[in-house]
Amino acid sequence: MNSTITGPDSKPRCKWCAATPEYLHYHDTEWGYPVADDQRLFEKISLEGFQSGLSWRTILAKRENFREAFHHFDFTKIARFKEKDVERLLKNEGIVRHRGKIEAVINNAQRACELVEREGSLAAFIWRYEPKTVHAEPQTASTSPESVALSKDLKKMGWKFVGPTTVYAFMQAMGLLNDHVDDCVIRAKVVSARKKFKRP
Repeated sequence: MNSTITGPDSKPRCKWCAATPEYLHYHDTEWGYPVADDQRLFEKISLEGFQSGLSWRTILAKRENFREAFHHFDFTKIARFKEKDVERLLKNEGIVRHRGKIEAVINNAQRACELVEREGSLAAFIWRYEPKTVHAEPQTASTSPESVALSKDLKKMGWKFVGPTTVYAFMQAMGLLNDHVDDCVIRAKVVSARKKFKRP
């Protein structure tokens, strides 16, 4: 089975980015590149939670609205949200209006503040779960031992909507592993970015 598609520059890309035009830019410029910025990490884990049961296309199309509604995912601000903020967000047609997911982001923001207090940064904690071995078959898995471990530890700390599949998608996107397929033109760029990346 062919695992790549030909991009507009005639070079191969991971097959999934052919699903919609928005995916191509996201695949080429974001997906798999390592991230150590706490706000970006919190944004991604929150959006992965919102994606649960939906397509990433839906979330990507609404991402700017999410950023506006959630103070660009500054978890120190979100942690102070009250019931009136939940009600305000439930009326916001630009985001996914799901009470459980909205409340989970607020809860997780509070847990993130506690984690930073304890660990120094979200990144320092999350990057401990970087796989030590390269996956032989990129994109065939939906979980990994590391995503199961991170999910379990976050849940113990009271985080919500952080199941192993959600966490695995987060780890793929934030560059904790390089799941671009071998023939993908972006894979080498991500390899290079990961070599230069300073682990927190």
